[in-house]
Amino acid sequence: MQDADARYQAMLAHDRRFDGVFFVGVSTTGVYCRPVCRVKTPRRSSCTFYESAAAAEKAGYRPCMRCRPELAPGRAHVDAVGRLAALVVDRIEDGALDEAGVEALATELGISSRHLRRACESELGVSPVELAQTQRLLLAKRLLTDTTMPVTEVAFASGFASLRRFNALFRERYRLAPSDLRKQPRAPRKGDAEAAERHGLVFELAYRPPYDWPAILGFFGARASAGVELVSEGRYARTFRWLSNEGWLAVSASDDEARSVLRVELSESLKPAVAPALARVKRAFDLAADPIRIAGDLGKLAEQRPGLRLPGSFDAFELAVRAILGQQVTVKGATTLASRFSHRFGKPIATPFPGLERLTPTPEHVAEARPEEVAGIGLPLARAKSIVSLAAAVRDGKVSFGPRASYESLVTQLVALPGIGEWTAEYVAMRALGWPDAFPSSDLGVLKALGETSASKARARAEAFRPWRSYATLHLWESLSALSKATATKKGGKR
Repeated sequence: MQDADARYQAMLAHDRRFDGVFFVGVSTTGVYCRPVCRVKTPRRSSCTFYESAAAAEKAGYRPCMRCRPELAPGRAHVDAVGRLAALVVDRIEDGALDEAGVEALATELGISSRHLRRACESELGVSPVELAQTQRLLLAKRLLTDTTMPVTEVAFASGFASLRRFNALFRERYRLAPSDLRKQPRAPRKGDAEAAERHGLVFELAYRPPYDWPAILGFFGARASAGVELVSEGRYARTFRWLSNEGWLAVSASDDEARSVLRVELSESLKPAVAPALARVKRAFDLAADPIRIAGDLGKLAEQRPGLRLPGSFDAFELAVRAILGQQVTVKGATTLASRFSHRFGKPIATPFPGLERLTPTPEHVAEARPEEVAGIGLPLARAKSIVSLAAAVRDGKVSFGPRASYESLVTQLVALPGIGEWTAEYVAMRALGWPDAFPSSDLGVLKALGETSASKARARAEAFRPWRSYATLHLWESLSALSKATATKKGGKR
């Protein structure tokens, strides 16, 4: 939606489909808002529209205290330039510019710094440095509003190397001191007291409705590795590691569905890693997706479950190991093996959740294990060798889940390893990269749902689903699940 008048109409309707797609600067107040903001809608003549919060701040606007632009969902892209810009946003959220500069980020992405700057300017209206500054400030604003962290901790957790620089930039952009923002009253949220008992920090992450929370929670729940993950009482919890920071996180849906947010709780030990932890939640739960657009393009296939999201991963190596463990066994069997694997090779950790007690094993640790040790969890020796080979390849950089990885390159790297076939590689690449147009054509469920007998025929059929073949895959799997439930109900009725 590029037309300014159309964007104004979306504002008038408070249309959540466009939340995070654009921001509006209001000249009469000097404030910029999300299109879903509930304050009195300004006149059209007072509105200027921007592609990003950073572009609005570059133009001199400060964030609205009511709708809080830092809570807006991200944007998903399918074109090359848009995906590059989204990748830059992801890496900056991970702190890529906190220690190094634009040149280093460009090298990491395998492009020139000029191309990197051009992509950011084209899609977001700002340079990478300006984007990073806004990301840090908005994270700081969120921490000041939603936590009781000391201002000094907020500054460093937001990526600032200097408290003085943080205070100066915050005052320059937002026209108040960080401590002044904290003085403003905040209504208590449901669950805050419970989180405080667990020494947790509570955040909210927005999405564009519809969002099929039961489906994605059920997906993760069926595959949860006991010790590392736990799904219970409508909540997904897991242990989490970022560099030297170790802790836990928990994700649940808001009781108020109309607010379109997920509730995220982080352990206090993850204070220095708030930004990357929240970024991982966004990707794992596919919060940047545009479900209306996806369902519209997929047509009849998506009619029954338009809110399906692509389940991502918190740790790509963990996902790849899980996929190998799942070869030729049931989902339940693979889950049992994954739990044994994490208890054998994962580091112990204390959490307030009973049974959540292991960090996921690292490739560096697993690469040093003998295949016979891995086989000891109940695996054939050949499959154990595959896991050790994968760990060594990730450790040595021969398999990369990093920002330069494309779906095609990752599949190629994975199938070159012993014991990893086309299906395993396609499945891992689809979820690890959050690739919207992946298609595991050899998947038996996909073939059955399409009524095809060969991967080549399935690929030909799937051309109609571009650029959303990953989502089409989810809908095909879901159609089989629905058929299975309907059949079971019918048989039960006969008895």
